[in-house]
This record gives sequence, structure tokens and C-alpha cells, in this order.
Amino acid sequence: MTRLEELREKANRLPMLPGVYIMLDSSGEVIYVGKAKALKNRVTSYFRGDHLPKVAAMVDKVQDFNVIIAETEFEALVLENSLIKRHKPRYNILLKDDKGYPFIRVDLREEYPRFTLVNRAASDGAAYFGPFGGRGTSHAVIDTLSKALNLPTCSKRFPRDIGRERPCLQFQMGACRGWCRGEPGAEEYRATVEKAVMVLEGKSAELVRQLTDEMERAAEDMRFEEAARLRDRVRAVSALENRQRVIAAARADTDAVGFQRGAKSCFAVLHYTDGDLSGKDFTLLEDPTETDGEALSALLRQYYGNRSAWPRTILLPFAPEDREDLEQWIGQMAGHKVSLEVPQRGDRARFAEKAAVNAREEILRSTTTEQRRSKTLEWLRDALGLPDVPRRIEAYDISNTGNTGIVASMTVHVNGKPLKRDYRKFRMKDVTVQDDYGSMREVIARRFRRLQDGDEKFVDMPDVLFIDGGAEHASAACASLEELGVSLPVFGMVKDDRHRTRALVTPEGREIGIQSNPAAFALVGRIQEETHRFAIEYHRSLRDSVPGSSLDKIPGVGEKRRGELIRHFGTIKAIRAASQEELAAAVPKNTARAVYAYYHKDENAEETPCE
Repeated sequence: MTRLEELREKANRLPMLPGVYIMLDSSGEVIYVGKAKALKNRVTSYFRGDHLPKVAAMVDKVQDFNVIIAETEFEALVLENSLIKRHKPRYNILLKDDKGYPFIRVDLREEYPRFTLVNRAASDGAAYFGPFGGRGTSHAVIDTLSKALNLPTCSKRFPRDIGRERPCLQFQMGACRGWCRGEPGAEEYRATVEKAVMVLEGKSAELVRQLTDEMERAAEDMRFEEAARLRDRVRAVSALENRQRVIAAARADTDAVGFQRGAKSCFAVLHYTDGDLSGKDFTLLEDPTETDGEALSALLRQYYGNRSAWPRTILLPFAPEDREDLEQWIGQMAGHKVSLEVPQRGDRARFAEKAAVNAREEILRSTTTEQRRSKTLEWLRDALGLPDVPRRIEAYDISNTGNTGIVASMTVHVNGKPLKRDYRKFRMKDVTVQDDYGSMREVIARRFRRLQDGDEKFVDMPDVLFIDGGAEHASAACASLEELGVSLPVFGMVKDDRHRTRALVTPEGREIGIQSNPAAFALVGRIQEETHRFAIEYHRSLRDSVPGSSLDKIPGVGEKRRGELIRHFGTIKAIRAASQEELAAAVPKNTARAVYAYYHKDENAEETPCE
């Protein structure tokens, strides 16, 4: 029995209960952790059927697995999150190391508490705030608070360094109270630090009221110098959030989450306070093994599990399956209800779309055009189940007006870019009546017969064919390839009701969604539009060059009426021979009279009596 068969048999014995599964490699190392509503269904899925390359690579390394049965799906979610934090498995989607998102720590039990940066919060009695973003951003928060409240920004430690040196330039400039002199003393120092903590806790308005009361009392007692100092502090605190929006982000009431895949993947969070954008966090990741829903759930748990403040509302690009469990889990940490919403309209939908745009832009900024194209083609390879990356894509479309001017276009895209010198156009020879499927069979047969004959214009073999139309069009192309003994993957390009690209479809009718990957969706859309444009332009050039364009000379016959006549009669000769009544069956009576009169003007002249 093979390893895969043994694993499948073991998985088939699992219960249909919620829980967590732990994939192990040959050395016993944890390489993937996942949760499931029904363990048997989820785990067996790894050991049967085909998978995308990243999943297949993980399964190939699985030597054994363990499971932990949970009482509820919520318990499974919490357990999965804990195990991922502990083991950091290679194939799980992971945010950057916590060093990228430090916390601000302050221990108010100390005589002279100082703000410091630490990689993670601990249960040591100190207060922790954040994370606010990178270390540079977190340092900026501390500097902003220190300058607003005249706290020291130097490296001196108190009371150790009190009186050792003269006060520095910051004291001379009024940016620091000169705590190194020993005055003001420890009591006032602690009170000032507590005021900074109030800002970090989102209590800026309360602090302003407190400072204003102190200022007014000082003025009443004629302590004008102190009143002026308190006045300056009120102004500094009032302006603090406007000057350093990242502090407000820690206490945002609404977060908008964006998650995008491309050459890389990006998880972005925009923080909104009272409807105003107050901050942004983002992380770039390699393409996840998980589905979009699983990846989003994992990222939300890692991101919000590392924070010390939580919003009331989190706006999502789509709803993961475990949304209710996530709401419960984040709400328990926050100590208040946290809503996870997928907005459809209004300001909240606009916030969510802005988060998606930010995620896309971060991917664009971090990658070159060539990297994005390469990643898009790799995604198409995986989604379409191709053996190799589709470097050369050929696309075909048919254009005709009734039974006349039946033409086809062939466009070529190499590495995601149009190669116009390899474009080809065909005029149907064997198909003489409107038959899109027959026309597609003919053009594919002619193109690959020319390749087999060694024609230099058709010598390059494509990696995949895209056919404008549905499964039937793709099937017609396959039929021609089979007759010639050519083996190539073929997919139809399907449009929606608004004639916009919607999906790709196999000749058997299985649709392959591409909208989850904006870059691939855009590429296929461009290929379809370009192929259609090339076919239409060729068709129009033929139509305008034939003698039949005499229809254009008839007053009242525009493009629409001309098309109706051609579709109904097929040829100019048939239109010329038709009676006025027969013409009226295809176009309005006044147009029919004009057409009949034009083609029978000599007869009409003979019937007109001479004067």
C-alpha cells in the first residue's frame, strides 16, 4: 500500500465531528494546521483528486497527521489559532514576525516610567498599546506624545542620571521640562506619563478637559507661568491626533480589510475614526496555500490576536465561512461586541473598496510588471490545470453578417503581451453560410495544417487556445485538432449579459472562475476584446471594399438597415432582384422604396413620359 493510500485509509476512519488536523512531515515537524467542521470530509480531501501546485507540494511532504476533536467549531477555531502561533507551520499563511508590529510598553509601578518598544505583550502588570505598525511608526508615536507633553526623549535613566550632566538643548528649547535636574520631581513626572497613557487609551478629550480645569485654577491663583504652560499643553494635546493620526488608529471605531492576490498577496487594514481615515497597516505575503476564505480568516485571527485595542466594526471584502465564530472570538478579546460585515452600499462599501484598492496598489508597488505578468500566467496554469505556464496564448473569434463576409481572427499573446506580428486573419472558404461552429472548425484546421506543412508564418506552437464563445465553440476547435492529431488545451471565453468577460469554460462545459484573481481576469478580458476587435476590423474592411457597398450610397440606408438587408437576402444580387414588397419584409417600407428605386432607376426613367 502506498503512503497516499495509507493516509487516505486513516482519514476515512475519522469522525464527522469538528476539530483540528495537524499535518506532519517525515521528521515529525508540523507543516500545516487546519480546522474543519467535519474532520473526515476535510482531511480525506487532501488525499484524493488533483490539487493546485502549492497544495500538491504540501501533500507530497505529508508523512502522517494527527487530529484533535473539538466540541464546537468555535473551539476548533481557537485551537487552530493557538497551534499556528506555536508551530508557525511552513504551509500556513502567516503575517510577518511580531517584530514588524511592536507594542508600546510602560510600567506605571516604576518611579520614573518610560515608554519602550517590545515585540509582544506579556502578562507582567505593565500596560501595552498597539501594535501601531512598523517600528518607525511606533517610535513616531512615542516622540509625538513626548513632545506634546514635554517628556524626555533622551537615553537618560531616572533617578540614576539625575544631576549628572547639564540639561540638554531640548530643555533650552522648551521641548522638555528638564527632568534630569531632579525638578519637577517623580510625582509630577508620573502624572505627566499618566496623561500620555490617557491619549494612548483614546481619552484625549477627557485629558483636554482635565488640563483646562488645571489651567483655569492656576490662573485664578495667579500662577500665570504655570497656567501658560498648561495652556500650551492643552493646545498640543488637542492637535495631537491631527498631527499623528496613527495614535487615533489604535482606537479606531471601524476597520476596513482588503485582501488581494497577484504577483504577491496583500492583507491591508484601514482604520477609521468617526468616519475619517486615521491609519493603515498592510502585509505582503507569498501566494497562500489556503482558499481566499481560509486565508482571510487566518489573517484576521493573527492580526486582531496581536492587538490591544479593537474596533466596533470590521468591514470585510467577503464573508469567510467562520464569520460568526470570528465575531465571537474577537469580541471576547475586545470585551465588547465586534461586528464583521460585508457592506454592499453606502460609505461602508466605499471604505471596503478603498481597502481593496490599497491592497492592490501595495502589490503593484512591490513588484515589477514582468513579475506580475509571470505570476498571473502561473495562476492561469494552476487554475486551468495546464502542464506548463502558458507563455504563448492564441485566441480566435468569428465575425460575419449573415452569410456574407465570414471571417476569423487569430491573436497571439506571449508572456501576457500582444505579439501583433503574429496576428493572422482568415476568410472562410469551405463555410458559405452562417455557421460559427463550422467556421471555427475550418479556421483551426487551416491554422494547424499550415503548421504541419512547415509554413513559416504558422510555425510556433501555442501552449493553450482561447476561443471566443462557450463550450460549443471550444468543442468545435477541439474536433479540428483531433482530426489533425494535435493535442492542445482549449478553453472558451464566456461573456456575461453585458458582453463582458465572465469566465473560461472547458469543451465539456465546466466553467472556471477567474474573477477571484483580478490580474488574470483582466488579462483574459483584454485577450477577448483584442481578438474581437481584430475580427470586426477585418470584416468591416472586406465589407467596405466589395462592390456590394453600393448600399451605402442609398439615402436612408445606414449601417443598421444595410445589415438587415444583407442578413435577409445574403447578397447584393438578391437585393437588386427583390420586389418592393420583398424588401419591405426586411426593412421599413420607406427604406424598401428607396432601395427599390435606387436599383431600378433606369426602369423608372423609361416609364416617365417625355414632356
